Amino acid sequence: MTSGTPDNPFGAGGFDMNALLEQAQQMQQQMMSAQQELADTTVDGTVGDGLVSVTVNGTGELVGVQIRRGSFDPDETEDLEDLIVAAYRDAAARAQELAAEKLGPLTGGLGGDPGAAGGGPGLPLGF
Repeated sequence: MTSGTPDNPFGAGGFDMNALLEQAQQMQQQMMSAQQELADTTVDGTVGDGLVSVTVNGTGELVGVQIRRGSFDPDETEDLEDLIVAAYRDAAARAQELAAEKLGPLTGGLGGDPGAAGGGPGLPLGF
């Protein structure tokens, strides 16, 4: 302490609110860019040696289903239904990994977890 005034805990220059706001804006722009990149990226999930494949975007939205022609009896759909669900789960897990990879560095310091049950920024509940 000098001249009877306490030391400034924010350093010699004091607290720079403008710099903090600018940094927050940059982080928001990076987050929006990463979210858009996720929405534009697709991942596949496949089960049954390729009998069923599904495609989801990086936010987990289902965007396509492929079923190998002639591989199922149309009168018995239970196995097909189970395989579609399993393929979606595979693709959703891959999308979640992709989201953690893309958003993790941006949310790491904010306590955000793209894989948390509450959903990360821009991700559906459960992602």
